[in-house]
Amino acid sequence: MTQLLRVQNFNVSSDGIAAGQDQSLERPFGHVDPGKLFAWAGETASWPLRDAPGGSRGIDDLFLRDYSHNIGAEIMGRNKFGPQRGPWPDHQWQGWWGEQPPFHTPVFVMTHHPRPSFTLSDTTFHFLDADPETVLARARHAADGKDVRLGGGATVIRQFLDADLIDTLHIVVSPLRFGTGVRLWDSPDELLDRYRLETVPSPSGVTHHLYWRK
Repeated sequence: MTQLLRVQNFNVSSDGIAAGQDQSLERPFGHVDPGKLFAWAGETASWPLRDAPGGSRGIDDLFLRDYSHNIGAEIMGRNKFGPQRGPWPDHQWQGWWGEQPPFHTPVFVMTHHPRPSFTLSDTTFHFLDADPETVLARARHAADGKDVRLGGGATVIRQFLDADLIDTLHIVVSPLRFGTGVRLWDSPDELLDRYRLETVPSPSGVTHHLYWRK
């Protein structure tokens, strides 16, 4: 069975922006407010950070519950892993997620500055200075027959799109405009030369864009 490379629950504004400028330790999304971008997910019953009963069980919850289904590895860019740039000053930084990362699989971080792998709970982080094809091959091997999730950010997703390696994408478009930032696209129609598209509007105000290869 073919192992898919999947983008899931990736959030952008209506003008295609996934993250802001000037990322820092205090502001992982730069000038963009992630609370607004991810508000749809926080209202669901399956939101992993929910600390009280309740939440919606509609279409948003259905997509959120599918996030980890049949995923055996994740690929991400260095900016998703942390705010540092250039050579690592030390190896103390271990990601935004604390001692219990939400991935529960091997994670392959693309970076021009590799560092030793390490494990937190049931997640092992590997750091690769390699092209998308090589990183995907490593991730597929580690996934042990399951699919690989491409977690972002937008720059990494564009690299894999340019290499024509992504099989399916689920992009959540929120009714916000940020104007500037790290942009996934100028228009969701940009991918229609290679992918079929179905859009699913949600009562929460977001629209789920589902792409699969023609």
